[in-house]
Amino acid sequence: MDFEPSEEQQLVQRTARDFAERVLMPKAAERDQHGEFPEREMKELGKLGLLAIAVPEELGGAGMGPIAYSLALQEIARGDASVAVAMSVTNMVGELIANNGSQVQREAWCPRIASGELISGAFALSEPEAGSDPAALRTTATKTATGWVLNGTKQWITTGDHAGVIIAWAVTEPGAGHKGISAFIVPGLGHPQPPQGLGVSRLEDKLGLRASSTAQLVFDNVEVPDDAMLGVPGRGFALAMMALDGGRIGISSQALGIARGALESAIRYAGDRKTFGQPIIKHQAVGNMLADAATWLDAANLMTLRAAFLKERHEPFSQQAAMAKLFSTEHAWKICDIALQVHGGYGYVKDFPVERALRDVRVTRIYEGTSEIQRIVIARGLIRS
Repeated sequence: MDFEPSEEQQLVQRTARDFAERVLMPKAAERDQHGEFPEREMKELGKLGLLAIAVPEELGGAGMGPIAYSLALQEIARGDASVAVAMSVTNMVGELIANNGSQVQREAWCPRIASGELISGAFALSEPEAGSDPAALRTTATKTATGWVLNGTKQWITTGDHAGVIIAWAVTEPGAGHKGISAFIVPGLGHPQPPQGLGVSRLEDKLGLRASSTAQLVFDNVEVPDDAMLGVPGRGFALAMMALDGGRIGISSQALGIARGALESAIRYAGDRKTFGQPIIKHQAVGNMLADAATWLDAANLMTLRAAFLKERHEPFSQQAAMAKLFSTEHAWKICDIALQVHGGYGYVKDFPVERALRDVRVTRIYEGTSEIQRIVIARGLIRS
């Protein structure tokens, strides 16, 4: 077994690490404090080729795979988790269009996503009454002579108020269950020509990831042409589940990056802070906590890269991605909590980054499938095996 990333993958990782340390880290706390969306930073990510890592080069992407994506996303999350979540969803949208869109759709959208021209993408699946159960969604798409009209409300939409392109899921055949759901490519509010009837009814005031906006989107008779449908009618649910499988690798990577940054801060602090005449890292109680955290981080990284490796080889990876997300996010929370504890009272104030890490990492156990949903996916895989 070879655990060493290729030269190309390492180059992507170094590029992301340099950007995170040089550009993101210095102002991450300021963006968090003011809830400032990282528009300039997103454009820079596009110039670096990090907004469409898995999109083919002929469509403007980096032409890399899930391993490079995971490595890069970990570095960006280590620098600023709010930027990482916007980067993650944009990569999801670009990859979904590149892999499932028509040639016209691919050429129309992928280069603009990859370059950062459209700032970000949005994944509009969840609704107020349809989160963990996407088949229960109520947004409708009604056929017209020239296209479709979308009506409904979408909840928890990352970058929903800034996205230049949205993939929105709607019921096209009522009563058909998940087979009656289709996906549509819709210009977002960040597009030069957003459609009439698309709006934001509220922006969430969140515990963490405060520089990444989370919107409730309203589709009020939003008209889209026939060629806006992604794939074929009734295939939307399958596309969403496929995207979420890959998305779990992304969320696992985000959690890893946040946890790694917190652990590094704790190790530095424990090496500098002295009590009873020696650095606190030499006290067994502190050393044991950090040892546990480092072990969990290493195991989570291996699980995440295993899922990415399987996806890159086009092998089944759903169960492994669910395991990686479950383990990584649950233990990233523990690692960030340990990092704060090591800092003592200083960890509880905003002068040190571990306070923000603990807030940012909490949601990774919720979005793109809660920990409870991951356990259901894993258990079903066990039954099938």
